Amino acid sequence: MAGRGRNQCHACTKSGTLGCRATRTPPVTDRSGGYPHYVDVGELELTIRPAHPDEYAAVGAVTVAAYRAVGMARGEYVTQLRDAARRAHEAELLVAVDTGGVVLGSVTFCPAGSTWREVAREDEGEFRMLAVSPWAQGHGIGRALVKACLDRTRALGLGGLALSTPQSNGRAHRLYEQPGFRRDPDRDWAPIPSVELIVYHMRVR
Repeated sequence: MAGRGRNQCHACTKSGTLGCRATRTPPVTDRSGGYPHYVDVGELELTIRPAHPDEYAAVGAVTVAAYRAVGMARGEYVTQLRDAARRAHEAELLVAVDTGGVVLGSVTFCPAGSTWREVAREDEGEFRMLAVSPWAQGHGIGRALVKACLDRTRALGLGGLALSTPQSNGRAHRLYEQPGFRRDPDRDWAPIPSVELIVYHMRVR
């Protein structure tokens, strides 16, 4: 599964453990947004921050694996999912890493002016390609990444946050509805005839 090999936490030797209690990854100075965020998620300690260039390959692998697990990694889209470097250059690529520096999840935040925006209105942020490594799911990492996008939206002074998600992905719908996202059927769309996407949005002020 994604997340093993080069992206494995070598500080943690207990079988099946997600992350460890090793020394925290040192804080880094990043662009505005209040990064890094330290988040306790059950037995995990996460740092959510902009991805570093040497993490792009791991981000791409995690994203492809997560999308493949729900049947959404097909054809040319796999290349786009894997191209984390482009997302980092044209939007804001956030990662969730454990104390050993292992990339467990990622999300692409699209501020005003980003070419990655698809459904956001002028006063909204948007996030795309939320992904958590399949072996690390069910531990609140997705919720932490969504919260980071909400925090970023507020930091930029935007009025809301929007996203698209497959109509068939009930697990994702619950993830978004829990913090207060609401459906916006008027913005539902289909990038290709076989993929129907529904839109959620949330006002933050």
